[in-house]
Order: sequence, then structure tokens, then C-alpha cells
Amino acid sequence: MSSDSSQVAAQEHLNQPLHQGWSVVCLCAGWCGVCKGYEADFKNLAKRFPELDFYWVDIEDQAEAMGDVDVETFPTLLLAQGHQVHHFGAMLPQTEVLARHIQSLLDSSPAKQAVPTTQAGAPSEQPDTEAAELWARLQGVLSEAF
Repeated sequence: MSSDSSQVAAQEHLNQPLHQGWSVVCLCAGWCGVCKGYEADFKNLAKRFPELDFYWVDIEDQAEAMGDVDVETFPTLLLAQGHQVHHFGAMLPQTEVLARHIQSLLDSSPAKQAVPTTQAGAPSEQPDTEAAELWARLQGVLSEAF
């Protein structure tokens, strides 16, 4: 395969969602004590929702994929279905809060519409393009689900 066709194939792969299902991404930092304490609970939550893909992303290890996104509060969560981001913002490190949020998204109608959110999680009038761009970049580096 020529390098041009390899680059095209790689770009097509990056433009495709990991799958059309739901993904739950926890953005954390290795130095964050709250994150360290939350990681095991997050992995256990992944076992409760095996139909979803869960990812633990250290923002410093994935600095290139993070781009200009500035995560100020840990944990910050991104929930997406396919290419569509449904939540991007800080969330208390309480797995039951996240479990209820996930369940509410799963229980919503099949014609789900994204709820644009700001970094703080409050509804906004414009879609959060920063979150969508981050999700597109992260899909290129995420390879292992919990």
C-alpha cells in the first residue's frame, strides 16, 4: 500500500467513531488524588454497563489529543454516542451520580438529540464545538476499553 493510501485509510479511521454505541470518557491526571481514588469505582461502573465503552484518559499522557482544551476540574467526563457528544463537563466523583446520568441517556428515545453543554455542564445555546473536536481527536488515540 502506498503512503498516500495509508494516510487516507488512517484518516478515514480517525473520522469514524469507535462504534455507534455509547462511550464514557473520564479525563484525569496522574497526580490527582481524587482521580486515583475514583479510578477503581469508574472501572467497576464499566462492569455494570458492559454495552458501553469506558475510557480512562490521563490528559498529560494524551496532551496532543487534548489540544487546547483546558481541563480545570477533575474528574471531567465526556459521554458520547458515535460522533455526538451528549455531556462534557465536571462531575462529582460519585459513581451513582454517573450511573443515573448514563441510565437517563440510555432510557431516552432512540432519536436522541445531544444536549449541548458548557465546560461546567450547564445548557448552552450553541453546540459545544470544543467538546466535539476533542472527542474526534480522542477517538484516534483510544484503543482499550476497561
